[in-house]
Amino acid sequence: MVKEMDIKSVQSRDLALIGYDNMTSILEIVFRAGGVYRYQGVPESVYHGLMTAPSHGIFFQRHIKTQYAFVKVS
Repeated sequence: MVKEMDIKSVQSRDLALIGYDNMTSILEIVFRAGGVYRYQGVPESVYHGLMTAPSHGIFFQRHIKTQYAFVKVS
């Protein structure tokens, strides 16, 4: 995780931890099945949408997964 990132545990079948750095617009997601991914250029409004969605996993699939460039961290 990025040092200044705000990290939260979430109740989701697929997502374990979600972090966001509003200075760099990087969204970091730790998946329960393994893997840590950083999504670049994610607006803060999308992060808030993810955190307040009834289903974090569905929101991620619909609004983040294919919309933003990413790198696999581990």
